Amino acid sequence: MAQLVVRNLDDDVKAKLQRRARKHGHSTEEEVRSILRNAVAKEGEPGVGLGTRIAARFAGLGLKEGEIEELRGQPVRPARFDK
Repeated sequence: MAQLVVRNLDDDVKAKLQRRARKHGHSTEEEVRSILRNAVAKEGEPGVGLGTRIAARFAGLGLKEGEIEELRGQPVRPARFDK
């Protein structure tokens, strides 16, 4: 296993890491390993765009292509609540 030394870490960052570790029931060292593991876990995987996630969420409603007007490229307008 590799070792990593982090120099010049701000005291408040260290304190926050220690609090976070206590909250999760880990040592500070294990908490830092977990943070680093999670930070690189999805490295290189293409992310799913927001529009794709929204479309997937509402896919089961039965809307057909073009039923909702696309607003791409339209100027931003304030919402109207008087109708």
